[in-house]
Amino acid sequence: AQYLHQYSQRCDQPFVVVDCGVLGEQLIESELFGYEKGAFTGADKRKQGLIEAADGGTLFIDEIGELPQELQTKLLRVLESSTIRRIGETEYRHVDVRIVAATNKDLRHMVEAGLFREDLYYRLSAFPITIPPLRERKGDIAALAEHFLGMLENGDQYVPLAPDVLEALLDHDYPGNIRELRNVIERALILAAGDALSPDHIVIDRNGSSDAEGHAFQAEEAAPRNDGHAFLRRRAARPTDSAVLDALTRARGNRKQAASILGISERSLYRYLKDISMTTV
Repeated sequence: AQYLHQYSQRCDQPFVVVDCGVLGEQLIESELFGYEKGAFTGADKRKQGLIEAADGGTLFIDEIGELPQELQTKLLRVLESSTIRRIGETEYRHVDVRIVAATNKDLRHMVEAGLFREDLYYRLSAFPITIPPLRERKGDIAALAEHFLGMLENGDQYVPLAPDVLEALLDHDYPGNIRELRNVIERALILAAGDALSPDHIVIDRNGSSDAEGHAFQAEEAAPRNDGHAFLRRRAARPTDSAVLDALTRARGNRKQAASILGISERSLYRYLKDISMTTV
């Protein structure tokens, strides 16, 4: 999605990401559409939604198969009318946004089962791109793993993998696809604690895929190789993604209250939200 945005006429405009797979129904609505002050308990000021934030650019909706049917209707209205209305607002606002959506579900089957709106499905299917699961393209694992290793360890620099480490990575089907591979690389870095990676650091959950969103962190927070203990201290100090999402749900999307629940600053909360793809990147 980011590649499509970068090489389009909208490349100088915002690229905004929302992942429906990690948000509750109420939080998805407030994140996508925004809200007016007083729209619900805790809404002490108005908030621009991600659709508005992407005005002029691209909104990438990941795991759109998780979008509740009521919100499918609202999203269809945005696509058909190019207008949006915040929660608690009476007036519609014009938006010019291109929507790119992704899912690991069979939306055609969901349409037949009555779980996904057929008209929204066809609206989104103007130019479908099918990406095979990672188990069917093992040749991509080395490049992807080296990309994640460089991004997490050295700020997006290329870091080659030792042959025995790559062999250990190839010995898995990755039902969680690319997200699971990233989680495996992150876990390996934590276990290595600053040392060179070895096959012993490649720990795979054979009973199921890794949590698709549960272990991401910002590249700038990763320690250099000569300070693995500092890396571990920083990783352990931050709240888990599930804790961040739970706090936001309890606070009904109010970031100030959510930060207070977590015992962190609003600035830190913003960084964590950005890290788990819930705001502009």
